[in-house]
Amino acid sequence: MQFGRYFEEFEVGAVYKHWPGKTVTEYDDHLFCLLTMNHHPLHMDAHYAEETTDFGKNVVVGNYIYSLLLGMSVPDVSGKAIANLEVESLKHVKPTFHGDTIYGETEVLDKTPSKSKDDRGVVYVETRGYKQDGTIVCVFRRKVMVPKRSYGDARGGEQPGRPIPHA
Repeated sequence: MQFGRYFEEFEVGAVYKHWPGKTVTEYDDHLFCLLTMNHHPLHMDAHYAEETTDFGKNVVVGNYIYSLLLGMSVPDVSGKAIANLEVESLKHVKPTFHGDTIYGETEVLDKTPSKSKDDRGVVYVETRGYKQDGTIVCVFRRKVMVPKRSYGDARGGEQPGRPIPHA
């Protein structure tokens, strides 16, 4: 199974549908909030959310949804990346709640060969995340530096650094 793509394999207009989706649990949301020290009661306090918000329940922290979608895209987009260069935009379009399942897809918007090194290029992509009912919840655009095949071949091919088993 392929993990990431070389520069030559990206085509402008291609859409990669990331699989599988991920059902967001209360545990996922609370752990992410605690790890990142985001203690906003909208995410952590069910009573607060019930009594004081328009939603009437906890909202999953948006950066978890962004991180989840970014991770989902790695096998299709950045698994061979040299560097993630820029997140140009990030929009949290609609809220996500505990129990929602998130799916993602990434569209290739542009690709540009490097001007300084001939073994790589920059791919410009938009990733869209949506819930089980198709509602878009998160959209972000980013630029990723990816190697050309010559870069990969010079460093060990498809699985660089993989040891050879021996007895």
